[in-house]
Amino acid sequence: MNTYLLFKSIHLIAVISWMVGLLYLPRIFVYHSEAVANNKSEDLMSTFKIMERRLFIYIMNPAMIVSWVFGGLLIYSIGINNFDYLWLQLKLLFIAILTIYHFFLFQCLRKFSKNSNSYSSRFYRIINEIPTFLLISIIFIIVFKPL
Repeated sequence: MNTYLLFKSIHLIAVISWMVGLLYLPRIFVYHSEAVANNKSEDLMSTFKIMERRLFIYIMNPAMIVSWVFGGLLIYSIGINNFDYLWLQLKLLFIAILTIYHFFLFQCLRKFSKNSNSYSSRFYRIINEIPTFLLISIIFIIVFKPL
């Protein structure tokens, strides 16, 4: 069996799962912050908190970890000397930004869990575009491999 293709397949599955979470969690935050602003029921707030926590803990965190691990294995399998290529450097930079964004969302999740969210639903709508932009950039970088 070709381990490179196995690593690549697992990496792609994990990245897709991670991206789903990075796109969906801020969307839940939009609804949660609107519910807070409109003084909705505690049952609804509790439901949002459960959804947010489960998405982050059971899908996003494992997917991010598996993405990093199998991405590292892919780099190792093609050779560490490939760090010289601009496309790989850019990809890793964008992945680092996605990881920082992931942990920012964790901070937002913690604030929601303590009923101390300080951002508006508009803010969450805007930041929800960050992973989309990065995903598109990463795909074009990987496919075209500039320099």
